[in-house]
Amino acid sequence: MKKVLIIEREISERELLMKLLKAEALQLFSVEDGAGALELLQKRSFDLILSDLKGIQTLNRSNRRPLGTPLIHLCAKDDPVASEVDDVLNRPVEMKGLRRVLQRLKKAPPTIIAKSPQMKQILKQIEKIAQSHSNVFISGESGTGKEVVAGMIHELSKRKNHSFVRVNCAALSNTLIESEFFGHEKGAFTGAVQRRIGRFELADLGTLLLDEISEIPSDLQAKLLRVVQEQEFERVGGTQPLHVDVRLISTSNRNMKEAIASNHFREDLYYRLNVIPILLPPLRERREDILPLADHFLREVCHRNQIPIKTLSKGAKERLLNYSWPGNIRELRNIIEHGVVMDYSDQLEEEHLFFDSCDLKQRAISPQLITLKQLEKEHILLTLEHCQNNRTKASKMLGISVRTLRNKLKLYQ
Repeated sequence: MKKVLIIEREISERELLMKLLKAEALQLFSVEDGAGALELLQKRSFDLILSDLKGIQTLNRSNRRPLGTPLIHLCAKDDPVASEVDDVLNRPVEMKGLRRVLQRLKKAPPTIIAKSPQMKQILKQIEKIAQSHSNVFISGESGTGKEVVAGMIHELSKRKNHSFVRVNCAALSNTLIESEFFGHEKGAFTGAVQRRIGRFELADLGTLLLDEISEIPSDLQAKLLRVVQEQEFERVGGTQPLHVDVRLISTSNRNMKEAIASNHFREDLYYRLNVIPILLPPLRERREDILPLADHFLREVCHRNQIPIKTLSKGAKERLLNYSWPGNIRELRNIIEHGVVMDYSDQLEEEHLFFDSCDLKQRAISPQLITLKQLEKEHILLTLEHCQNNRTKASKMLGISVRTLRNKLKLYQ
């Protein structure tokens, strides 16, 4: 069942939306503000988000807007239209407008852009893996798309009509992670004023994504092993065994063999989770995918910002292909978005692409040698461009005085 999140401060508007959508075959969730939405997004994914302006601003500020999930602005009379939204519904919302945005829920399962032989082979594997109920372990550097692959496995599986629940193991404190996993009974500890359902219960009959599984504390690993083996657990403070049917997909950007050797992670738990391994290659090893991904992000960002579709110049393409991509696909998307937002010409040129690492890694894979003085010059000019020629801001980023920056620029000219 498709899941819809409503973020709306006005109670009457929230109730109206719930009433209009109640007849649809949807699982509905509603919160009054962005803070509540961020808490929900820690626990589960959504297929559509309807939000007022303040909710959208909170998602954008926190950088927690789910990539690929349509975001609809519930626009009040005096609201400016929010940037980077997929559609706008004027309040009070009418069913005609709602039906238009609900068409987005009929989209196909998430796709992965793959032109390289490595990724094409992985996609073939995913189609087979999705049809099983076996646990999956996805490894790869940060930013390689592990969460996207996990979502694709769920959407192609027989569990797709049930919940796909995410839990970021690295983001939870040691004192709360057991309660987050298994839930707790009222009075189980100080502050437990009511019963709470854990992630395993929420994911019953569906899929549970254990993101960055290598970061969970060692004392919880033994309890997790029991759940993986028996699909049974008790809530914190409870005595009654609870049975669930959950498929586990785990991810990590760590070398798990090293984590096991250093006693950071249990070997028996790893092999229970790693029934079907998937290793995602870094972007620098799948260069055939760089330009197709860049074009995809160009279209996406232009559409979201409601501007004409841009293209990449020959120089921009060469620069993208020659870069080493330490941040992988996530870094590529950020660079494309920065180029689109900061420049309004029809074509993105090489100078419109700002690399946070200032091309140091690109130099490492480039056959062209460069002097330290030339590297300093390029670093300063790139930073100045990033700051839109604001010398005060650029000097702060560079850690030098405005006077020193001014002298450097005179020297370069």
